[in-house]
Amino acid sequence: MWKKMEVDYNPIDLPINVVHDPDSDRDTDGADVKDMRLEAEAIVNDVLFAVANMFVSKNLPCTVDMAYINVEIKEGTRYCLELTDAGLRVVGFAFDQVNPGSRSQYHETVYSLLDSLSPAYREAFGNALLWRLEALNGDAQS
Repeated sequence: MWKKMEVDYNPIDLPINVVHDPDSDRDTDGADVKDMRLEAEAIVNDVLFAVANMFVSKNLPCTVDMAYINVEIKEGTRYCLELTDAGLRVVGFAFDQVNPGSRSQYHETVYSLLDSLSPAYREAFGNALLWRLEALNGDAQS
């Protein structure tokens, strides 16, 4: 069964070149079908500020139940991530590389996965959170 990944993004913040046709979320029987590529793009948009580079793979197959995300953390290490209903996990140690025997742990959120891989991600995420809290505090005092 489809389990929505937790992401914290505003659809207004999506890049202009992302086009979503709501009718494409329905299969021929009218049942809801989710495209994992859309989920992967939302994940990338949500945490791109805290990594060196991150994008949905255009070379590996993307289906309604699986997508691949390439990420380079701020420390310079590159990973290929698999996104499925089970969550996110590392499946390769280079962009677009999938090691078939990979048995890495699934993470329910991208935050958990990146937190386990990158101290610089933790710092960037914490700084962004602090900045947002300070901005909220400034708005409240205005």
